[in-house]
Amino acid sequence: MKKVRSNWEEVVLVCRKCSKKVGGGFGAKEKTSLRKALRKELRLKKGRRASVGLVEVDCLKLCPKDAVTVVLGSEPGQWRKVPRGADI
Repeated sequence: MKKVRSNWEEVVLVCRKCSKKVGGGFGAKEKTSLRKALRKELRLKKGRRASVGLVEVDCLKLCPKDAVTVVLGSEPGQWRKVPRGADI
């Protein structure tokens, strides 16, 4: 196995299915996905150069109503539900 260097200090897993169900709901006009809104708000670069990795994953099987499920890599035991229109 070969190692590849990354600048990530944190990983944020965002449920793809929840994001699709909410249909945006974040950002100034509430039309942006949570992942894109977080990237813009935190002024993150893309890929391995970013300080935080924002990764959309398949369904996490929590499925909250009008919210997106998010898991921080540093706290895998605590999942978060981010409601539509929440302050980023």
